[in-house]
Amino acid sequence: MKHVLRAALVLLILGGVAKPASADWLFTPYLGVVFGGSANTFDINDLDDEFEQRIAFGGSLAWMGNGMLGFEVDYGVAPNFFQLKGDTEDIDLFDFDSSVQTLMANITLGAPIGGTTGAGFRPYASGGLGLMRANVSSPADLFDNLSNNELGLNAGAGALVFFSDNVGLRGDVRYFRGLQKGDDEGEDLDLEDFDFWRATLGISFRFGQ
Repeated sequence: MKHVLRAALVLLILGGVAKPASADWLFTPYLGVVFGGSANTFDINDLDDEFEQRIAFGGSLAWMGNGMLGFEVDYGVAPNFFQLKGDTEDIDLFDFDSSVQTLMANITLGAPIGGTTGAGFRPYASGGLGLMRANVSSPADLFDNLSNNELGLNAGAGALVFFSDNVGLRGDVRYFRGLQKGDDEGEDLDLEDFDFWRATLGISFRFGQ
């Protein structure tokens, strides 16, 4: 795992110092849902209940070249992430507020079908590393606030559809997973139990460079 992380960092550095050709900046506010996976980031062994789909929102700022390579910073928030689902009906089993926030730096590979001006279509794949923050608090002060910051990874795919030079739609599905130090007390990082999927739809604004 540490070799994968080092390779990703090298690619990010090389991409950052490379001389950019004519390129586009893309800003995409989005709305979607989080679903699936395991939400036990606080090591509570008896959390076996199913977690509901939750609304998520956020924004992405990306740089895309005329070729396939691009880079992206993505920030997302999922409020009420840890509210549980009952056995027979959807109810909040505990009175608490919760959220998950993610801030990821990604490498993007996308094919600009139809060019980078006017109407066009760009399918892409994206992946990278960043911060995952989980928070649980009780409005009635039933327990101390719980928060957890950890390194995480994400990977996914989607497509951009542009109707003009500057405005289009983006659909995106990606997988998030937390990372933790390995048990061997070395530099290796292991995959954690905390993971989930996110699907979003957003409006993309394109600005030429």
